[in-house]
Amino acid sequence: MVALLAEGLAARGVSVTLFTTADPVAAARRAAACPPFGTEDSALSAKGLEYLHVAALFGRAVEFSLIHNHFEVLPISYSALVATPLLTTIHDTSSPDALSAYQRYGWRNNYVAISDASRHPSLSYLATVYPGIALEEFTLRRVPDEYLLFFGRIRRDSGVAAVIEVARRARRRLIIAGITQDDAYFAQQVAPHLDGDRVHYVGAVGPGARNALLGGAYALLHMDSSDEPSGLGMAEAMACGTPVIAYPRGAAPEVVRDGETGWVVAGVERAVTAVADVGALDRAQIRAYAAERFSRERMVDAYLQLYGEVLSRHVPASIQLGATAPRG
Repeated sequence: MVALLAEGLAARGVSVTLFTTADPVAAARRAAACPPFGTEDSALSAKGLEYLHVAALFGRAVEFSLIHNHFEVLPISYSALVATPLLTTIHDTSSPDALSAYQRYGWRNNYVAISDASRHPSLSYLATVYPGIALEEFTLRRVPDEYLLFFGRIRRDSGVAAVIEVARRARRRLIIAGITQDDAYFAQQVAPHLDGDRVHYVGAVGPGARNALLGGAYALLHMDSSDEPSGLGMAEAMACGTPVIAYPRGAAPEVVRDGETGWVVAGVERAVTAVADVGALDRAQIRAYAAERFSRERMVDAYLQLYGEVLSRHVPASIQLGATAPRG
C-alpha cells in the first residue's frame, strides 16, 4: 500500500522520499536505514532496526513539508520534537499499549482510518481512506472456474474451518492460499481435510499467481471471525470480477456491496445459499465497483486533499520544539 501511494504521488509530481528497507520498491526517492527485507544482521535485532529506521527519518524532518506515517506508534513519540507536521494512517488499534500512545499524542497528530470499522471511539480522525490497489495487476475474468477460494493468513480466527465446511456443503472444490500463522490450528482444523483434489492447499502466492488464482475463483470466501480493519484481499478479488462471500465483521460490510458484488452473510448455512446465487452476479460490474472505490488513484486523490488540509493549518513559527500537550 505504501509503495503504491509513493508511486502515485510521484506520478502526480509530488516530491516524495520513502523511508523503507533497501529493497527496490516504488518510484519515489528511497532512504534506507535498514538492509533489504529478510537480510540477516547478527549485530542488530528487528527492534533495533526499527529504532534506526524511525530515527533516520526524524533526523531529516526539517527537509520535509509533511511526514506521512504508516509505521504505527513509534514515530508519533517523536512528533512533539519536530516542527514538521505528521499525518498518521492507523492500521490497527487492537493493542492497548498502541491505543494509549495514540490517545496521548493525538493533540500533535492527524489521524486517518483505513475503514470506518477500524475507527476507535476515543480517537479523532481527519478521514477514512481505504487502501488502494494497482488495478493493472488484476484482470477481469468474465468466465471463472468452478472452485471456491480462501485467500489470506491461516490462523484460528481466519475462518478456514468454516470455509471448508461451506465448500463441502456446496459440493465445490476449494483452494486454500496463504501463509500459516498458527501451526496447531492448521494441523487440527485444516490438514485433515486436504486431499489435493476437493480441498487443496497451495501455500503463499506471489503477485503473478495471485491474479490468476483470484480471477479464476467462482467466489472468494472470507469468513473471518475477527474484525479485520481493511479487507484489502476482498477488494483485490473484486478487481478480478470475483464475488466475495463474507461474514459481517470488521470492514467487510463496507467493502462488499451486499447482493451486487457478493453477499455479507451470517453463518455457514447462509454462505452455502450465497454460493448457489453467485452465478447471477455480473463480474464486469463487480470489477467496475472495485475500480471506483479501491483504486490507487482514488487513494492518492484522498491523501493529496488531506495533505493540503494539514498544511493549510500548519504555522511552523508557532510551534515550540519539545512542547508538551496543552493543558485542558
